[in-house]
Amino acid sequence: MSDAPVNTAMTRIRDAADVADVIDTLKSLPRRANWIWFLALAGLFLDAYSNAALGAGLSPMVKQLGLSPGQVGLLTAMAPAVAIVSNPFGGWLAARIGRVKPLLMTKVVFGLGALLTATGSDFETVFAGRALVGIAYGIDFAVAMALLAEYTPAALKGRLNFWQGVWYTATTTNLLLTLVFYRFDVGADIWRWSVGSSAAFAVALLILQLTFLVESPTWLAAKGRLRESAAALRHMYGFAVQEDSPQAGTTAPQARQVGMRDAGVLFRKPYLPRTVLSTVISLTQAMQYFAVGWYLPVISLELFGREFEKATIGSMAFNAVGIVGGCLSAYAGRRLGLRVSSMTGYAVVFAVLLVMGATFKELPIALAALLPALFIFFHSAGPGPNGKSIAALSYRSDLRTLGTGVTGMLGSFGSVAGLYLFPQLQAGIGVGASLMVLSVVPLAGLITCLLIKWDPTRVRVNLEEEEIALPTGGGRR
Repeated sequence: MSDAPVNTAMTRIRDAADVADVIDTLKSLPRRANWIWFLALAGLFLDAYSNAALGAGLSPMVKQLGLSPGQVGLLTAMAPAVAIVSNPFGGWLAARIGRVKPLLMTKVVFGLGALLTATGSDFETVFAGRALVGIAYGIDFAVAMALLAEYTPAALKGRLNFWQGVWYTATTTNLLLTLVFYRFDVGADIWRWSVGSSAAFAVALLILQLTFLVESPTWLAAKGRLRESAAALRHMYGFAVQEDSPQAGTTAPQARQVGMRDAGVLFRKPYLPRTVLSTVISLTQAMQYFAVGWYLPVISLELFGREFEKATIGSMAFNAVGIVGGCLSAYAGRRLGLRVSSMTGYAVVFAVLLVMGATFKELPIALAALLPALFIFFHSAGPGPNGKSIAALSYRSDLRTLGTGVTGMLGSFGSVAGLYLFPQLQAGIGVGASLMVLSVVPLAGLITCLLIKWDPTRVRVNLEEEEIALPTGGGRR
Protein backbone atom coordinates (compact mmCIF):
# COMPACT_ATOMS: atom_id res chain seq x y z
CA MET A 1 0.00 0.00 0.00
CA SER A 2 1.21 3.53 -0.80
CA ASP A 3 1.96 6.26 1.72
CA ALA A 4 0.71 8.93 -0.71
CA PRO A 5 -2.14 11.14 0.57
CA VAL A 6 -5.46 9.35 0.17
CA ASN A 7 -7.34 12.60 -0.40
CA THR A 8 -5.87 15.71 -2.01
CA ALA A 9 -8.89 17.95 -1.36
CA MET A 10 -8.57 19.95 1.87
CA THR A 11 -11.07 18.75 4.50
CA ARG A 12 -11.93 20.71 7.62
CA ILE A 13 -12.85 19.01 10.88
CA ARG A 14 -14.99 20.53 13.61
CA ASP A 15 -15.55 17.62 15.99
CA ALA A 16 -15.16 13.86 16.52
CA ALA A 17 -18.05 13.11 14.14
CA ASP A 18 -16.16 14.82 11.31
CA VAL A 19 -13.02 12.83 12.12
CA ALA A 20 -14.96 9.54 12.10
CA ASP A 21 -16.52 10.50 8.76
CA VAL A 22 -13.10 11.25 7.24
CA ILE A 23 -11.64 7.91 8.38
CA ASP A 24 -14.74 6.09 7.13
CA THR A 25 -14.06 7.27 3.58
CA LEU A 26 -11.23 4.74 3.41
CA LYS A 27 -11.73 1.33 1.83
CA SER A 28 -8.23 0.17 2.82
CA LEU A 29 -5.48 1.45 5.09
CA PRO A 30 -2.37 3.20 3.72
CA ARG A 31 0.93 1.48 4.48
CA ARG A 32 1.84 3.65 7.47
CA ALA A 33 -1.62 3.36 9.01
CA ASN A 34 -1.53 -0.40 8.45
CA TRP A 35 1.81 -0.68 10.29
CA ILE A 36 0.53 1.40 13.21
CA TRP A 37 -2.70 -0.63 13.33
CA PHE A 38 -0.82 -3.91 13.63
CA LEU A 39 1.57 -2.42 16.18
CA ALA A 40 -1.41 -1.57 18.39
CA LEU A 41 -2.73 -5.09 17.81
CA ALA A 42 0.65 -6.53 18.86
CA GLY A 43 -0.09 -5.51 22.45
CA LEU A 44 -2.76 -8.22 22.50
CA PHE A 45 -0.03 -10.73 21.55
CA LEU A 46 1.69 -9.84 24.82
CA ASP A 47 -1.62 -10.14 26.73
CA ALA A 48 -2.13 -13.68 25.42
CA TYR A 49 1.52 -14.69 25.74
CA SER A 50 1.63 -13.61 29.39
CA ASN A 51 -1.57 -15.50 30.15
CA ALA A 52 -0.28 -18.66 28.45
CA ALA A 53 3.20 -18.48 29.96
CA LEU A 54 2.18 -19.92 33.30
CA GLY A 55 0.04 -22.73 31.88
CA ALA A 56 2.85 -24.29 29.80
CA GLY A 57 5.07 -24.92 32.81
CA LEU A 58 2.43 -25.27 35.50
CA SER A 59 3.27 -28.83 36.59
CA PRO A 60 7.03 -28.18 37.12
CA MET A 61 6.23 -24.98 39.04
CA VAL A 62 3.78 -26.77 41.32
CA LYS A 63 6.39 -29.41 42.14
CA GLN A 64 9.26 -26.95 42.58
CA LEU A 65 7.40 -24.56 44.87
CA GLY A 66 5.32 -27.24 46.62
CA LEU A 67 2.03 -25.50 45.91
CA SER A 68 -1.29 -26.70 47.25
CA PRO A 69 -4.31 -27.13 44.93
CA GLY A 70 -5.81 -23.97 46.38
CA GLN A 71 -2.65 -21.97 45.66
CA VAL A 72 -2.56 -23.31 42.09
CA GLY A 73 -6.14 -22.21 41.57
CA LEU A 74 -5.35 -18.71 42.88
CA LEU A 75 -2.35 -18.33 40.58
CA THR A 76 -4.09 -19.53 37.42
CA ALA A 77 -7.11 -17.34 38.04
CA MET A 78 -5.15 -14.32 39.30
CA ALA A 79 -4.65 -12.43 36.01
CA PRO A 80 -8.30 -12.53 34.86
CA ALA A 81 -9.48 -11.93 38.43
CA VAL A 82 -7.45 -8.73 38.74
CA ALA A 83 -8.62 -7.74 35.25
CA ILE A 84 -12.14 -7.51 36.69
CA VAL A 85 -10.97 -4.31 38.36
CA SER A 86 -8.28 -3.14 35.93
CA ASN A 87 -10.53 -3.40 32.83
CA PRO A 88 -12.87 -0.54 33.84
CA PHE A 89 -9.96 1.38 35.39
CA GLY A 90 -8.15 1.19 32.05
CA GLY A 91 -11.25 2.44 30.30
CA TRP A 92 -11.58 5.35 32.71
CA LEU A 93 -7.89 6.23 32.38
CA ALA A 94 -7.96 6.13 28.57
CA ALA A 95 -11.04 8.35 28.49
CA ARG A 96 -9.08 10.99 30.42
CA ILE A 97 -5.46 10.86 29.24
CA GLY A 98 -5.75 9.21 25.83
CA ARG A 99 -5.20 5.75 24.41
CA VAL A 100 -1.43 5.63 23.88
CA LYS A 101 -0.14 6.56 27.36
CA PRO A 102 -1.97 3.71 29.17
CA LEU A 103 -0.75 1.22 26.54
CA LEU A 104 2.86 2.26 27.14
CA MET A 105 2.40 2.08 30.92
CA THR A 106 1.09 -1.47 30.71
CA LYS A 107 4.24 -2.71 28.94
CA VAL A 108 6.31 -1.57 31.92
CA VAL A 109 3.92 -3.28 34.36
CA PHE A 110 3.91 -6.45 32.21
CA GLY A 111 7.71 -6.60 32.30
CA LEU A 112 7.90 -6.07 36.05
CA GLY A 113 5.22 -8.68 36.70
CA ALA A 114 6.92 -11.25 34.48
CA LEU A 115 10.32 -10.74 36.11
CA LEU A 116 8.84 -10.92 39.61
CA THR A 117 7.02 -14.14 38.76
CA ALA A 118 10.00 -15.74 37.02
CA THR A 119 12.38 -15.05 39.91
CA GLY A 120 9.91 -15.96 42.67
CA SER A 121 10.98 -18.57 45.19
CA ASP A 122 7.68 -18.79 47.06
CA PHE A 123 3.96 -18.53 46.49
CA GLU A 124 3.67 -14.94 47.73
CA THR A 125 6.22 -13.57 45.24
CA VAL A 126 4.73 -15.42 42.29
CA PHE A 127 1.28 -14.29 43.40
CA ALA A 128 2.41 -10.64 43.41
CA GLY A 129 3.94 -11.02 39.96
CA ARG A 130 0.76 -12.51 38.54
CA ALA A 131 -1.26 -9.69 40.11
CA LEU A 132 0.86 -7.13 38.20
CA VAL A 133 0.33 -9.09 34.98
CA GLY A 134 -3.42 -9.05 35.64
CA ILE A 135 -3.43 -5.27 36.13
CA ALA A 136 -1.57 -4.76 32.84
CA TYR A 137 -3.70 -7.31 30.99
CA GLY A 138 -6.98 -5.70 31.99
CA ILE A 139 -5.91 -2.15 31.13
CA ASP A 140 -4.17 -3.07 27.88
CA PHE A 141 -7.02 -5.10 26.44
CA ALA A 142 -9.71 -2.51 27.13
CA VAL A 143 -7.65 0.35 25.69
CA ALA A 144 -6.14 -1.47 22.70
CA MET A 145 -9.52 -2.62 21.38
CA ALA A 146 -10.89 0.93 21.62
CA LEU A 147 -7.84 2.36 19.83
CA LEU A 148 -8.08 -0.25 17.07
CA ALA A 149 -11.77 0.57 16.58
CA GLU A 150 -10.93 4.27 16.27
CA TYR A 151 -8.14 3.57 13.79
CA THR A 152 -10.43 1.42 11.61
CA PRO A 153 -12.74 2.72 8.85
CA ALA A 154 -16.31 1.40 8.68
CA ALA A 155 -15.61 -0.82 5.66
CA LEU A 156 -13.00 -2.74 7.67
CA LYS A 157 -14.80 -3.16 11.01
CA GLY A 158 -14.56 -6.97 10.89
CA ARG A 159 -10.78 -6.57 10.90
CA LEU A 160 -10.86 -6.13 14.68
CA ASN A 161 -11.40 -9.87 14.96
CA PHE A 162 -7.78 -10.45 13.96
CA TRP A 163 -7.00 -10.13 17.67
CA GLN A 164 -8.21 -13.72 18.08
CA GLY A 165 -5.66 -15.05 15.59
CA VAL A 166 -2.98 -13.05 17.42
CA TRP A 167 -4.11 -14.61 20.72
CA TYR A 168 -3.60 -18.16 19.46
CA THR A 169 -0.34 -17.21 17.73
CA ALA A 170 0.97 -15.94 21.05
CA THR A 171 -0.13 -19.09 22.88
CA THR A 172 1.47 -21.32 20.24
CA THR A 173 4.67 -19.25 20.35
CA ASN A 174 4.89 -19.70 24.10
CA LEU A 175 4.39 -23.45 23.81
CA LEU A 176 7.07 -23.62 21.10
CA LEU A 177 9.58 -21.70 23.21
CA THR A 178 8.73 -23.92 26.17
CA LEU A 179 9.69 -26.93 24.05
CA VAL A 180 12.96 -25.18 23.13
CA PHE A 181 13.70 -24.55 26.81
CA TYR A 182 12.86 -28.18 27.53
CA ARG A 183 15.43 -29.26 24.94
CA PHE A 184 18.06 -27.19 26.75
CA ASP A 185 17.37 -29.35 29.80
CA VAL A 186 16.53 -26.51 32.18
CA GLY A 187 14.69 -29.00 34.39
CA ALA A 188 12.08 -27.79 36.84
CA ASP A 189 13.01 -24.18 36.04
CA ILE A 190 11.29 -24.44 32.68
CA TRP A 191 8.35 -22.40 33.95
CA ARG A 192 10.73 -19.56 34.87
CA TRP A 193 12.02 -19.39 31.31
CA SER A 194 8.51 -19.52 29.90
CA VAL A 195 7.28 -16.68 32.12
CA GLY A 196 10.49 -14.66 31.93
CA SER A 197 10.47 -14.62 28.13
CA SER A 198 7.33 -12.45 28.24
CA ALA A 199 9.42 -9.68 29.85
CA ALA A 200 11.61 -9.59 26.73
CA PHE A 201 8.52 -9.23 24.53
CA ALA A 202 7.23 -6.43 26.79
CA VAL A 203 10.46 -4.41 26.46
CA ALA A 204 10.61 -4.83 22.67
CA LEU A 205 6.97 -3.81 22.28
CA LEU A 206 7.40 -0.83 24.62
CA ILE A 207 10.18 0.55 22.42
CA LEU A 208 8.21 0.05 19.19
CA GLN A 209 4.95 1.51 20.51
CA LEU A 210 6.73 4.45 22.12
CA THR A 211 8.36 5.21 18.77
CA PHE A 212 5.51 4.71 16.31
CA LEU A 213 2.03 4.73 17.93
CA VAL A 214 -0.23 7.69 17.08
CA GLU A 215 -2.88 9.00 19.44
CA SER A 216 -6.47 8.38 18.33
CA PRO A 217 -7.57 11.29 16.11
CA THR A 218 -11.20 10.70 17.16
CA TRP A 219 -10.36 10.93 20.88
CA LEU A 220 -8.32 14.08 20.32
CA ALA A 221 -11.21 15.70 18.48
CA ALA A 222 -13.68 14.63 21.18
CA LYS A 223 -11.47 16.48 23.67
CA GLY A 224 -11.50 19.62 21.53
CA ARG A 225 -7.86 19.17 20.49
CA LEU A 226 -8.62 19.65 16.81
CA ARG A 227 -5.14 20.78 15.75
CA GLU A 228 -3.57 17.62 17.19
CA SER A 229 -6.34 15.51 15.67
CA ALA A 230 -5.71 17.00 12.22
CA ALA A 231 -1.97 16.39 12.61
CA ALA A 232 -2.63 12.74 13.56
CA LEU A 233 -4.87 12.27 10.51
CA ARG A 234 -2.21 13.73 8.23
CA HIS A 235 0.60 11.68 9.76
CA MET A 236 -1.20 8.35 9.93
CA TYR A 237 -3.46 8.35 6.86
CA GLY A 238 -2.04 11.07 4.62
CA PHE A 239 -5.28 13.09 4.63
CA ALA A 240 -5.22 16.72 3.53
CA VAL A 241 -7.09 17.93 6.60
CA GLN A 242 -7.18 21.01 8.80
CA GLU A 243 -9.06 21.99 11.90
CA ASP A 244 -12.00 24.33 11.43
CA SER A 245 -11.37 27.57 13.32
CA PRO A 246 -14.23 28.85 15.51
CA GLN A 247 -16.10 31.87 14.21
CA ALA A 248 -15.16 35.23 15.65
CA GLY A 249 -16.58 35.75 19.11
CA THR A 250 -17.13 32.03 19.73
CA THR A 251 -15.08 29.36 21.40
CA ALA A 252 -14.93 25.66 20.72
CA PRO A 253 -17.18 23.67 23.08
CA GLN A 254 -15.35 21.83 25.82
CA ALA A 255 -16.02 18.15 26.23
CA ARG A 256 -17.14 17.03 29.66
CA GLN A 257 -14.93 14.40 31.25
CA VAL A 258 -16.67 11.03 31.17
CA GLY A 259 -16.02 8.93 34.25
CA MET A 260 -17.19 5.81 36.03
CA ARG A 261 -20.23 7.72 37.30
CA ASP A 262 -21.46 7.66 33.71
CA ALA A 263 -21.37 3.86 33.42
CA GLY A 264 -25.14 3.76 33.83
CA VAL A 265 -25.45 5.15 30.28
CA LEU A 266 -24.24 1.79 28.98
CA PHE A 267 -27.36 0.16 30.43
CA ARG A 268 -29.89 2.58 28.96
CA LYS A 269 -31.12 3.04 25.39
CA PRO A 270 -29.67 2.91 22.82
CA TYR A 271 -26.74 1.14 24.47
CA LEU A 272 -28.51 -1.43 26.67
CA PRO A 273 -28.91 -4.20 24.03
CA ARG A 274 -25.38 -3.55 22.75
CA THR A 275 -23.94 -3.81 26.25
CA VAL A 276 -25.92 -6.97 27.06
CA LEU A 277 -24.91 -8.66 23.80
CA SER A 278 -21.21 -7.84 24.02
CA THR A 279 -21.11 -8.72 27.71
CA VAL A 280 -22.85 -12.10 27.33
CA ILE A 281 -20.63 -13.04 24.37
CA SER A 282 -17.52 -11.95 26.30
CA LEU A 283 -18.64 -13.84 29.40
CA THR A 284 -19.61 -17.10 27.71
CA GLN A 285 -16.72 -17.25 25.23
CA ALA A 286 -14.23 -16.60 28.03
CA MET A 287 -15.80 -19.25 30.23
CA GLN A 288 -15.78 -21.93 27.53
CA TYR A 289 -12.25 -21.03 26.38
CA PHE A 290 -10.66 -20.90 29.82
CA ALA A 291 -12.53 -24.03 30.89
CA VAL A 292 -11.50 -26.05 27.84
CA GLY A 293 -9.00 -24.14 25.70
CA TRP A 294 -6.70 -23.09 28.54
CA TYR A 295 -6.71 -26.68 29.84
CA LEU A 296 -5.80 -28.20 26.48
CA PRO A 297 -2.47 -29.40 27.97
CA VAL A 298 -4.51 -31.36 30.53
CA ILE A 299 -6.78 -32.76 27.82
CA SER A 300 -3.73 -33.52 25.65
CA LEU A 301 -2.20 -35.52 28.49
CA GLU A 302 -5.36 -37.58 28.68
CA LEU A 303 -5.45 -38.12 24.91
CA PHE A 304 -1.80 -38.47 23.97
CA GLY A 305 -0.14 -39.80 27.10
CA ARG A 306 1.84 -38.41 30.00
CA GLU A 307 4.99 -37.38 28.14
CA PHE A 308 5.59 -33.62 28.37
CA GLU A 309 6.72 -33.22 24.76
CA LYS A 310 3.80 -35.15 23.27
CA ALA A 311 1.25 -33.25 25.33
CA THR A 312 2.85 -29.88 24.46
CA ILE A 313 2.95 -30.70 20.75
CA GLY A 314 -0.70 -31.75 20.95
CA SER A 315 -1.56 -28.40 22.56
CA MET A 316 0.37 -26.59 19.83
CA ALA A 317 -1.58 -28.42 17.15
CA PHE A 318 -4.89 -27.41 18.76
CA ASN A 319 -3.75 -23.79 19.04
CA ALA A 320 -2.59 -23.79 15.41
CA VAL A 321 -6.22 -24.52 14.53
CA GLY A 322 -7.10 -21.48 16.63
CA ILE A 323 -4.73 -19.33 14.57
CA VAL A 324 -6.56 -20.36 11.40
CA GLY A 325 -10.00 -19.84 12.95
CA GLY A 326 -8.99 -16.52 14.54
CA CYS A 327 -7.67 -15.15 11.25
CA LEU A 328 -10.77 -16.37 9.41
CA SER A 329 -12.98 -14.69 12.01
CA ALA A 330 -12.32 -11.34 10.34
CA TYR A 331 -13.63 -12.79 7.07
CA ALA A 332 -16.59 -14.45 8.82
CA GLY A 333 -17.42 -11.20 10.59
CA ARG A 334 -17.40 -9.31 7.29
CA ARG A 335 -19.45 -11.89 5.39
CA LEU A 336 -21.92 -12.99 8.07
CA GLY A 337 -21.76 -10.18 10.59
CA LEU A 338 -20.45 -10.49 14.14
CA ARG A 339 -23.78 -11.66 15.58
CA VAL A 340 -24.48 -14.43 13.04
CA SER A 341 -20.88 -15.68 13.09
CA SER A 342 -21.17 -15.87 16.90
CA MET A 343 -24.37 -17.89 16.61
CA THR A 344 -22.77 -20.32 14.17
CA GLY A 345 -19.77 -20.83 16.41
CA TYR A 346 -21.89 -21.32 19.54
CA ALA A 347 -24.06 -23.94 17.82
CA VAL A 348 -21.08 -26.05 16.76
CA VAL A 349 -19.26 -25.66 20.09
CA PHE A 350 -22.41 -26.75 21.93
CA ALA A 351 -22.65 -29.91 19.83
CA VAL A 352 -18.92 -30.64 20.11
CA LEU A 353 -18.92 -30.36 23.91
CA LEU A 354 -21.81 -32.80 24.14
CA VAL A 355 -20.10 -35.32 21.84
CA MET A 356 -16.71 -34.86 23.55
CA GLY A 357 -18.27 -35.41 26.93
CA ALA A 358 -20.23 -38.49 25.87
CA THR A 359 -17.32 -40.19 24.07
CA PHE A 360 -14.25 -38.95 25.98
CA LYS A 361 -11.41 -41.57 25.86
CA GLU A 362 -13.69 -44.02 24.05
CA LEU A 363 -13.02 -42.90 20.48
CA PRO A 364 -9.82 -43.65 18.49
CA ILE A 365 -7.17 -40.97 19.09
CA ALA A 366 -7.60 -39.47 15.61
CA LEU A 367 -11.33 -38.90 16.13
CA ALA A 368 -10.85 -37.88 19.76
CA ALA A 369 -8.32 -35.23 18.68
CA LEU A 370 -10.64 -33.94 15.96
CA LEU A 371 -13.28 -32.86 18.47
CA PRO A 372 -11.09 -30.38 20.44
CA ALA A 373 -9.82 -29.10 17.09
CA LEU A 374 -13.40 -28.40 16.00
CA PHE A 375 -14.07 -26.74 19.34
CA ILE A 376 -11.09 -24.41 18.96
CA PHE A 377 -11.81 -23.61 15.30
CA PHE A 378 -15.46 -22.67 15.73
CA HIS A 379 -14.78 -20.89 19.00
CA SER A 380 -12.01 -18.76 17.48
CA ALA A 381 -13.83 -18.15 14.18
CA GLY A 382 -17.11 -17.37 15.96
CA PRO A 383 -17.78 -15.94 19.42
CA GLY A 384 -14.16 -15.92 20.62
CA PRO A 385 -13.28 -12.43 19.30
CA ASN A 386 -16.75 -11.01 18.86
CA GLY A 387 -17.69 -9.85 22.35
CA LYS A 388 -14.75 -7.45 22.59
CA SER A 389 -15.06 -6.40 18.95
CA ILE A 390 -18.78 -5.62 19.34
CA ALA A 391 -18.05 -3.58 22.47
CA ALA A 392 -15.30 -1.60 20.74
CA LEU A 393 -17.57 -0.82 17.78
CA SER A 394 -20.78 0.02 19.66
CA TYR A 395 -20.04 3.26 21.53
CA ARG A 396 -19.00 6.77 20.60
CA SER A 397 -15.42 7.84 21.37
CA ASP A 398 -15.98 9.53 24.75
CA LEU A 399 -17.74 6.38 26.02
CA ARG A 400 -15.83 3.74 24.06
CA THR A 401 -13.12 2.85 26.58
CA LEU A 402 -15.68 2.96 29.37
CA GLY A 403 -17.77 0.49 27.36
CA THR A 404 -14.88 -1.83 26.54
CA GLY A 405 -13.70 -1.61 30.14
CA VAL A 406 -17.04 -2.47 31.73
CA THR A 407 -17.69 -5.23 29.17
CA GLY A 408 -14.18 -6.58 29.76
CA MET A 409 -14.74 -6.49 33.52
CA LEU A 410 -17.93 -8.52 33.27
CA GLY A 411 -16.34 -10.85 30.72
CA SER A 412 -13.43 -11.49 33.09
CA PHE A 413 -15.88 -13.16 35.46
CA GLY A 414 -16.24 -15.81 32.74
CA SER A 415 -12.48 -16.32 32.63
CA VAL A 416 -12.29 -16.74 36.40
CA ALA A 417 -15.30 -19.06 36.43
CA GLY A 418 -13.86 -21.22 33.66
CA LEU A 419 -10.45 -21.47 35.30
CA TYR A 420 -11.98 -22.30 38.66
CA LEU A 421 -14.96 -24.48 37.72
CA PHE A 422 -13.35 -26.87 35.24
CA PRO A 423 -10.76 -28.26 37.73
CA GLN A 424 -13.49 -28.59 40.35
CA LEU A 425 -15.84 -30.40 37.96
CA GLN A 426 -13.01 -32.54 36.64
CA ALA A 427 -12.05 -33.63 40.14
CA GLY A 428 -15.66 -34.34 41.10
CA ILE A 429 -17.25 -35.94 38.03
CA GLY A 430 -14.41 -36.47 35.54
CA VAL A 431 -13.41 -34.72 32.31
CA GLY A 432 -16.17 -36.22 30.12
CA ALA A 433 -19.08 -35.31 32.36
CA SER A 434 -17.56 -31.86 32.97
CA LEU A 435 -17.56 -31.13 29.25
CA MET A 436 -21.23 -32.08 28.99
CA VAL A 437 -22.14 -29.78 31.89
CA LEU A 438 -20.20 -26.91 30.29
CA SER A 439 -22.24 -27.24 27.09
CA VAL A 440 -24.85 -25.01 28.74
CA VAL A 441 -22.43 -22.07 28.32
CA PRO A 442 -22.44 -21.86 24.49
CA LEU A 443 -26.17 -22.60 24.57
CA ALA A 444 -26.71 -19.48 26.66
CA GLY A 445 -24.60 -17.46 24.22
CA LEU A 446 -26.57 -18.81 21.25
CA ILE A 447 -29.91 -17.88 22.80
CA THR A 448 -28.70 -14.35 23.58
CA CYS A 449 -27.57 -13.82 19.98
CA LEU A 450 -30.96 -15.01 18.76
CA LEU A 451 -32.79 -12.54 21.00
CA ILE A 452 -30.63 -9.42 20.47
CA LYS A 453 -30.31 -8.27 16.84
CA TRP A 454 -27.64 -5.55 17.20
CA ASP A 455 -24.62 -5.89 14.91
CA PRO A 456 -22.27 -2.88 14.46
CA THR A 457 -20.98 -4.28 11.16
CA ARG A 458 -24.50 -4.22 9.71
CA VAL A 459 -25.48 -0.65 10.55
CA ARG A 460 -24.30 2.53 8.86
CA VAL A 461 -24.45 5.15 11.61
CA ASN A 462 -21.85 7.62 12.80
CA LEU A 463 -21.69 6.77 16.49
CA GLU A 464 -20.14 10.18 17.24
CA GLU A 465 -23.46 11.80 16.27
CA GLU A 466 -25.60 9.81 18.71
CA GLU A 467 -27.24 12.04 21.29
CA ILE A 468 -26.84 10.67 24.82
CA ALA A 469 -28.03 12.31 28.03
CA LEU A 470 -25.27 11.72 30.57
CA PRO A 471 -26.38 11.14 34.19
CA THR A 472 -25.17 14.54 35.46
CA GLY A 473 -26.69 16.39 32.52
CA GLY A 474 -25.49 17.35 29.11
CA GLY A 475 -26.11 15.88 25.73
CA ARG A 476 -23.77 14.69 23.05
CA ARG A 477 -20.84 16.87 24.04
